[in-house]
Amino acid sequence: MISFNVTNYITENSNKHIHLIGIGGISMSAIAELLLTNGYKVSGSDIKDSKMLHKLRNHGAEIFIGQTKENIQNPDLVVYSAAIKEDNPERIKSEKLNIPTINRAEMLGLIMKNYSKAIAVAGSHGKTTTTSLISLVLEYSKLDPTILVGGELDEIDGNIKIGESEHFITEACEYFESFLKFNPFIGIILNIDEDHLDYFRDIEHIKDAFREFSSLIPKEGFLVANGDDRNVREVISDINCNLITYGIEENNTFRATDITFTNEGYPIFKVEFNNEDVGTFELNIPGKHNVYNALASIATAQLLGVEPTDIIKNIKRFKGIHRRFDILGEIKECKIVDDYAHHPAEIKATLEAAKNYPHNKIWCVFQPHTFTRTKALLDDFGTSFDNADHIIITDIYAAREIDTGEINSEILSHKIKKNNPQSDVYYMKDFDEIAKYIYDNMNPGDLVLTMGAGDVYKIGEKVLKFQ
Repeated sequence: MISFNVTNYITENSNKHIHLIGIGGISMSAIAELLLTNGYKVSGSDIKDSKMLHKLRNHGAEIFIGQTKENIQNPDLVVYSAAIKEDNPERIKSEKLNIPTINRAEMLGLIMKNYSKAIAVAGSHGKTTTTSLISLVLEYSKLDPTILVGGELDEIDGNIKIGESEHFITEACEYFESFLKFNPFIGIILNIDEDHLDYFRDIEHIKDAFREFSSLIPKEGFLVANGDDRNVREVISDINCNLITYGIEENNTFRATDITFTNEGYPIFKVEFNNEDVGTFELNIPGKHNVYNALASIATAQLLGVEPTDIIKNIKRFKGIHRRFDILGEIKECKIVDDYAHHPAEIKATLEAAKNYPHNKIWCVFQPHTFTRTKALLDDFGTSFDNADHIIITDIYAAREIDTGEINSEILSHKIKKNNPQSDVYYMKDFDEIAKYIYDNMNPGDLVLTMGAGDVYKIGEKVLKFQ
């Protein structure tokens, strides 16, 4: 195990007590487990209990449900998640007591400094899948990495695996420019799209953030970038580290050719490295977009010395992660699938993958995520559902936002209908009503997809309960 410290904030003579506000989050809980394993005393708070918090208690963390100033019991450092605002009582008390206080991204950056081969996976889409792919290829190839992934990965029984090597892998989110706190040796840029426009001004602001991210990589380090993405190409035009590009078009360092799909929609393709044959790769996750995710993973693994034969063997073992084309079950000879897609580009990619999957008709139940995104990308959402036969739009999942009345799901459904006159498009509010409608009207061989970053997966679960 790599022994690490956060001595920027904690002296050698302290009790090394770190308190995490929002400790139950997918990334914060992983940080907590890593700290516990390295001998730190860990406490933390969250608004509700969960399976992850139960796991942390078993590892020795002190957990508070609810966030009050009394939870701050003189820690050496306080870390807070992105959801924790300045008026949080624990943050207020920490600052009054002059306790060092940093956000989650800063903490991850400190942790990364302890690993000579830190890998940060950035991009508007595909971060969790690509992080998982790289992680498992390295794990199965006996490089024993430390893994922090933004989802639940069955192969590591959760969202973190603590290794004993110099390799550290995590996602690098651009929201609030969090990834600019990181310290990668290998940075990956999967794609760049308009998103998070409640923070970013426009696409130029987003590209500037990715340029800064690229500048964090040391001269001897590597940037692995999607050479087919126009925005990525602009960002990487002037970098100061080793550049590796990948894609399907010519002039990429790593290139996929001869792409075909199995009867289940899983890609098979050849890979060339500098025009030399590497081998034929098979995936057990569907969709052309996952060819790109796989190429980023193949390039990264080869950079780290994994033999192509091992990459070919181990990349095929990856079966996907929860909420990414996740097959929940089957009823009335219909498959029920859930996916996290909540951006127009992700919806298009997921429905394209569904088109290659065995089906009669495709049902898509979409739960828009945040009012800001729905309003800013309304036209793009309107043209994202071409491959769906039946489209049901639920109410917008507000997440961190307040409804101002400027946008709603009825407006979105009308926009989608205008662009898809051949499809059935409905706005339906009640999850029970949606589940019953689907169950009553689907036919053998239909594929039912729930999509969104909120709780839309519950609809698929309700459909399955009819059996």
